[in-house]
Amino acid sequence: MVQHTPPQPSLARLWRQAVFVPMLHSRWLTADAKARLTAKVTEAELGHRGEVFLVVENHLPIQEAYRINSRVRAVDLFSEYRVWDTEENTGVLVYVNICEHSLDIVADRGISAHVSPTVWRAMCDKALAGIANQKMEASLIELLDEIGQLLR
Repeated sequence: MVQHTPPQPSLARLWRQAVFVPMLHSRWLTADAKARLTAKVTEAELGHRGEVFLVVENHLPIQEAYRINSRVRAVDLFSEYRVWDTEENTGVLVYVNICEHSLDIVADRGISAHVSPTVWRAMCDKALAGIANQKMEASLIELLDEIGQLLR
C-alpha cells in the first residue's frame, strides 16, 4: 500500500456528503447491475490466488466526512473487510464513492510489490473517465476485467 498524507479537514466535503441525495445519483445500481458486477468480481478472481473486492458507496459516513477523504475510507474498508487476510497478501479493493466522484484501488503488499502505483492510477483514471460519461457499470466491469488480467 502506498502511504499518503492525511487529508485536510474540509467543510466543503462534509457539506457535499450532507446534502447528497443517493436516490438521484444511484439509479444505475439496480439489482441486475449488482448481480452483473458480482459476477464480474467472481470472474476477475479466476486463474490466480488474489481476491478482488468491490465497494460502491453513495457517500462518506457523515460523522467522518469532515476529517476523511475517499482514499482514507478505502484504506479503512480494506482493513474492515480484511482484504489483506489472504495467504499471499494478494487482496485488491476497488472503492467507488459516488458523491465524491472518486475511485480508489487499494492493493495488498503481495501485489503492490509487483505493480507500480502509476499502473493503478492509470486504471482508476480510465474508469473515472467512463464514469464521468455516465457509463458507471460498463466502466466498473472493464476495470474489474483489467484487474483480473493483471492479477493473472
